[in-house]
Amino acid sequence: MKNIIQVKNIKIGEGTPKICVSMVGKTTEELVEEASFLQELDPDIVEWRVDFYEHVENIQSVKDTLSELQPILNEKPLIFTFRSLKEGGEKEISMDYYVALNKAVAETKHVDFIDVELFNDEKDVVALIGAAHAQNVRVIMSNHDFDKTPSKEEIINRLRRAQELGGDLPKIAVMPNCSEDVLTLLDATITMHEKYADRPIITMAMAGKGVVSRLSGEIFGSAVTFGAAKTASAPGQIAVNELRQTLNLLHRQLE
Repeated sequence: MKNIIQVKNIKIGEGTPKICVSMVGKTTEELVEEASFLQELDPDIVEWRVDFYEHVENIQSVKDTLSELQPILNEKPLIFTFRSLKEGGEKEISMDYYVALNKAVAETKHVDFIDVELFNDEKDVVALIGAAHAQNVRVIMSNHDFDKTPSKEEIINRLRRAQELGGDLPKIAVMPNCSEDVLTLLDATITMHEKYADRPIITMAMAGKGVVSRLSGEIFGSAVTFGAAKTASAPGQIAVNELRQTLNLLHRQLE
């Protein structure tokens, strides 16, 4: 039986895929407004894409903003993500700063997950996992390919590697260049889920062709899907209300 990850009142890996929405504000004021707006949408999980934040290179500013966001988000699990430029993010920082930033944020106890990109130096990845777990913060071990969809075998290898390194939620997002690429992603997902995973996983194909992968996680084995609030943080995200209606429709057919 797969382990279920419970964070606050949310059980990841059980029932319908949990809906995560990203905050992409550039200023503290914009982020506070976003966090308040998200309370109306009521997603299961919130992600702060801190690479959009104008003061991301000042750790104290990041911590101060977190302190303002935490009481607004209240019981919503919060993911802290600095997405690197090479994986679709807004800007680049040094690896030393990436490690220091994530460690400092984990120590605040204001986040439930940090996102660590798989394709970094292994010693840095392992250090970040250890630092997060020491603070009872879980790790989403992620990989994003905005150019193509790797082979089924490669997708599975990356997810298995994320699991072996200690990522609590292995995640991969790929870009389909044809319909067959979406099938490759879904085939890899169900094989990983059924044969290799001992924890929930997150997979998606991006852009319009990949929308079906954001809807069918309960069938193929992806435990979290990303929806859009005012601004999408990745191509192909669906508005939260539409996403929830479709997920619930599929869930009822599976009961």
